[in-house]
Amino acid sequence: MDRIQRKRILIFLLVPILAVSLFLTDDIVFRIIAATLIVVYVAFIIFLRDSSKYNPSFTETINEPTITETNLSPDLNESFEIVSKPEKIEIITQDNYRPEFRASKTDLKPPDLKERYEQIAREEVPKGIGHDGQFSFALEKMLTVLKEAYSAHTVIFFWYNKEDDKLSVEKYVSNSKQIANRKFDVEDDILSKIIQKGEPEHLTHIPSTAEADVIRYYESPIGVKSFVGVPLYYGNSLIAILALDSLMEDVFGIETIYALGSFVRVITILITIFEEKYSDTISQKRLDGILRLISPDKPIHNSDDVLFALQKTLDSFINWDSFALVLYNPVEKKFRVKRITNKTSLKYIGEGLEVELAGTLTGKSIKTGMPIKIDDTSTQEYLRYAKREDISFEGSFLAIPIVYCGQNYGVLCFESLKKKIYTNKDLQFLKKAVNIISYVIYSYTTQTLLKSYLDVDIETKALKEETFKDRLGEEIIKAEYAKTSGALALIRVDDFLDQANLFENNPFPKVLEVISETITKEMTPLNIFGRLGERKFGVYFFNSTSKEVFLWAEKLRVKIARIPITVVSKQTTYTVSIGVSSANSSMGVDDIIYNADLALQKALEKGGNTVLATHN
Repeated sequence: MDRIQRKRILIFLLVPILAVSLFLTDDIVFRIIAATLIVVYVAFIIFLRDSSKYNPSFTETINEPTITETNLSPDLNESFEIVSKPEKIEIITQDNYRPEFRASKTDLKPPDLKERYEQIAREEVPKGIGHDGQFSFALEKMLTVLKEAYSAHTVIFFWYNKEDDKLSVEKYVSNSKQIANRKFDVEDDILSKIIQKGEPEHLTHIPSTAEADVIRYYESPIGVKSFVGVPLYYGNSLIAILALDSLMEDVFGIETIYALGSFVRVITILITIFEEKYSDTISQKRLDGILRLISPDKPIHNSDDVLFALQKTLDSFINWDSFALVLYNPVEKKFRVKRITNKTSLKYIGEGLEVELAGTLTGKSIKTGMPIKIDDTSTQEYLRYAKREDISFEGSFLAIPIVYCGQNYGVLCFESLKKKIYTNKDLQFLKKAVNIISYVIYSYTTQTLLKSYLDVDIETKALKEETFKDRLGEEIIKAEYAKTSGALALIRVDDFLDQANLFENNPFPKVLEVISETITKEMTPLNIFGRLGERKFGVYFFNSTSKEVFLWAEKLRVKIARIPITVVSKQTTYTVSIGVSSANSSMGVDDIIYNADLALQKALEKGGNTVLATHN
């Protein structure tokens, strides 16, 4: 037994000796010290063993051969031949060059590093663009990152329309200016294979002769050698393709497809976010539109106010380039175009056009009470309203009938220059929203019908124009039998356009009320009072001369001019102009009104607040 072995045995014996001592003593301190030493010795035995086992030393001895000098002379008849592997001369050409795409690195920190970074990181989204524009902006940034990361020649994003079976370019980042920004039919090229198979495709070597058939999104071949494309799914539907190409061979591989899968996932998340944001925005706009119709910003006094509120509401419902409101006229018993709004410079119909029920889209909707949706009006000749209409629109058309309690009160017609812009969701929403609109139209249509049966103007309590003319004719006949004279005064409220700007609301209804009451108070039972226009009134005087009426008119003019009229929280005065004409049996009703109107026009030419008379 050598010395090393004996040393190992002695070291090992310390462990059992310390272990036995734990049982031979009752001193707790001694036991702790013994246990600690056991742990330390075991650690030394395990980790600090003889290092010669793991670090063997080698001794290398080089024996130099003994060289003996001999006198050797070559044999002239002896010869030898060198046999070796034939040498292969290799050269790197464009056919076998394999580039290594590595971003160039620099340790030099530019002085404007922060400014340049913030310019990129804080680039503002262009103002005035919708959700589609915002998505395109975000997509362009992602395509730029892909192009730089893979040193691609072009990175391009296509939308796929399953109904048309076509691909359309949404956004691209390229070194080339020959990108064909148009729609592509699904055929047998590489993009079509991605659509048909629903799986990624990549090409490492594209022959120059086959490039035009394989890569179709360039106007002409540019020398594309490598390609990779991946499908993009939304739900279970393939909706888009993300593609990269390069002018070098063997640039993209399977690992590229896996990496693009992560980018595609980010794009689908963006689409989901923008879709939800767009839906929330549309819902909020539609709700605001309905609330504006129920509780308008300005009070509704007449049918024009109703149409104005209705148009503002429809602006928030769907996108349109032209809008037509067709309403039923209960007096004429005809459907006419009541309101037209054309946002384009293209020709369209005018207001007041009578809708032909036979052979037109609007007429079909009126007769059937069903909505009509045309995705592309250029496919054939569609008549919207009448056979002689002159419309140069080509796009989408939507007609929603306004039906209440089984009665059709009109049609809402929308047109857009974009094809297939109106969806079934838009149609279903409008069908529900039109229930509120139809009730509003029903209410004011009923009021219009009832007003047509009245002889008295509701706002001023004066006779309506037709009734006033009939009564004027009767009074002239009475004056003839009584052998007395009569006179007519036409009163018009002067314009106050500049004063209207002082008020938050339209002051005219209040002004009209005060002036009509003032005229009524100045009348006698022998007078008849009628409203001949929005601002014009007529007062006939039985058994009075034009001079007497002139004095009455001058007195009325001064009295009205001195009355302060309160509108909202402000007071101001208003004026009237009056024209007076005599009325006798030798003239007809229209002639009498015409003469009085001539005097009124001359009074207005003098600046208003004047009374003039004609003597016949």
